[in-house]
Amino acid sequence: QVQLVESGGGLVQAGGSLRLSCAASGSLSILYTMAWYRQAPGKQRELVARISSFGSENYADSVKGRFTISRDYAKNMVFLQMNSLKPEDTAVYYCNLLSGGSPYWGQGTQVTVSS
Repeated sequence: QVQLVESGGGLVQAGGSLRLSCAASGSLSILYTMAWYRQAPGKQRELVARISSFGSENYADSVKGRFTISRDYAKNMVFLQMNSLKPEDTAVYYCNLLSGGSPYWGQGTQVTVSS
């Protein structure tokens, strides 16, 4: 089993910044992809950013140039630096890990951006 614990969400004004963290523990394979998803009220969960075992990054078009995903391989952690936040970034953000073909999810952390 794999456990994911997120932290760093909160309330911020438009134009501000937040940094999300996610710590993974448990039975991790050597290679695994980590990602951040988000789900706004009434909308489907969507991919925000993904980083592979080799450091390859992918971003949703809506966050390119504003968000940066990174990993600490030694600590099994993934981060999401969010800058220039907009009200439309308001959502519950979920940490995701793909290991051995199985997806794992964190409990989610709320990010609210006020206008």
